[in-house]
Amino acid sequence: MNKQELIDVVAADIGESKAATGETIQAVLDVITRAVAEGGTVQLVGFGSFSQGQRVARTGRNPATGAEMQIAAAKTVKFTAGKAFKDAVNAP
Repeated sequence: MNKQELIDVVAADIGESKAATGETIQAVLDVITRAVAEGGTVQLVGFGSFSQGQRVARTGRNPATGAEMQIAAAKTVKFTAGKAFKDAVNAP
């Protein structure tokens, strides 16, 4: 499911226009992105939590040449699924 399909389904479920639903979904995504970028955590009980992680610098290999190269440290985004989400995915 892509973003437009999500908007279509949510709009149909709640009986709102696709434009209003799209703006709402975009606002939620913007708030989550901003909070995690600032180092915060967003917890949606039953769904999961978004947080920031760290990847340390390391030495890797260029797959084309086999030459060693340095891979810089980076911030990552972590998502941890909540219990209700896991249960829904694992339901028979």
